Amino acid sequence: MTTRNAGIDTDILIVGAGPVGLFLANECARRGLRWWLVEARSTQSEHSKALAIFPRTLEIFDMAGIVGPFLEAANRVTSVAVIAQQRLLCRLRFVPEGTPYSFVGMVPQDGTEKILVAELRRRGGAPEYDTNFVSAVEHDGYITATLEQKGERLEVTASFLVGCDGAHSAVRHLLNLSFEGAQYNASFLLADVDTNEVLPGDELHLCPSEFGPLAIFPMSATRRRIVATVDQIEEDAPSLEFVRMISAQRAPAGFEANSLRWSSYFRVHHRHVTRMSVGRVFIAGDAAHIHSPFGGQGMNTGLQDVWNLAWKLHLAVRGRGSQQLLDTYTAERRPIIKGVIQTTHRLTWAMGTPSKLAQAIRNTVVPVISCLSAFKKRFVQNLSELGISYVGSPIIEGSGNRFWDDSLRGGKGIENRFLLLLRDDAGLSTKKAASQFCESFGDLVELRSVQLRGMTLVRPDGYIAYASTMRNTVAVLESMRSLLKRQTN
Repeated sequence: MTTRNAGIDTDILIVGAGPVGLFLANECARRGLRWWLVEARSTQSEHSKALAIFPRTLEIFDMAGIVGPFLEAANRVTSVAVIAQQRLLCRLRFVPEGTPYSFVGMVPQDGTEKILVAELRRRGGAPEYDTNFVSAVEHDGYITATLEQKGERLEVTASFLVGCDGAHSAVRHLLNLSFEGAQYNASFLLADVDTNEVLPGDELHLCPSEFGPLAIFPMSATRRRIVATVDQIEEDAPSLEFVRMISAQRAPAGFEANSLRWSSYFRVHHRHVTRMSVGRVFIAGDAAHIHSPFGGQGMNTGLQDVWNLAWKLHLAVRGRGSQQLLDTYTAERRPIIKGVIQTTHRLTWAMGTPSKLAQAIRNTVVPVISCLSAFKKRFVQNLSELGISYVGSPIIEGSGNRFWDDSLRGGKGIENRFLLLLRDDAGLSTKKAASQFCESFGDLVELRSVQLRGMTLVRPDGYIAYASTMRNTVAVLESMRSLLKRQTN
């Protein structure tokens, strides 16, 4: 066994170079952290797998300075149609307000990975392939990890370890974390097919059926992803004939699959861990949660795990973040993950229920509720993920909603800072308290004058940590001091 050097080799050791691990590596590079990304495979995935990128993820990519290539690659979806037994139950426009990204971007996972690898290389790094994670031991202030690279064992030291290594995560098994939930009885079919143009290229189709649910995601005007449940698997991978049979049973009239580009069967669980870190070891993405592919939320949820974690790790590595701050990773992400799993599970059941009564109720109720403005608003907020908030977090006072304006964009707009937003006409005592607060934390907090009411403190991930009226501003500033360590000379 060899050791790379006598000191701490890297700030963040990342296991797994799928989209989640690649994005974390990009965030480490952007924030000036040392990182090392290892991957057991010999190369990146060549299959499309995850596809949908939702508006909040596009905003995150924008804040990270990498959204441009995704916008160029994406097929943009602006409506969702629900069709059962050739009957249109509803068509919902997907045009969320208050965001520059009022669409779902369809980018195959292999394309997403290529973009993230290219961005990583542009920043001077790359994944190390053919490298397996074996084990890790935590010491006082660092981790020692054992890796196996092309037959040779390496011992690497890191300040923190993050497992982004998928549903069968070796890092999760190391932590002995329970994976609560269950497995779906049916298997799932994925197929990327070339099709005719009978369906709009900017519309996602959900097709409930007594045979099982089917969803059609448009990758372009003539290429689509089909997701469906199947009761039996008869071959290693779905054939074109089998995909055509499933489509004839469940898809809208006139839809045709002309040729098959890629297909796969897989089993799906709805599971999540009870905690997402132990000591200096964290997990994210499929290592921490898996669920039904209907709704397309899996990869987005993993990317947002990383977005929540990266700034906290950065502060901890720099000696500026408290343990309380790191502990909030589980506290903030677990409720979001549970909500995603519940939503996708209900959607999967509603689309594929074998009960004739339940089908009749669904087909009667959906056209009615889809006309309600409250339902439309909730649908858009949930699907877009713009409605995610960290209300109830131990480090949030107030709604914990996302904050967005153009000043956050482009990779340099917020960087590693908290933003303290104070209205121009604030009183002298409030301005003084705000200035002293910013001075005590140096470059971690930037004071900006805005037209907002009262005072707002925006975290480095673009969520509101605290919002106050002019009357309790000083108290809110004091409560922030448990999050950050003061700058020392």
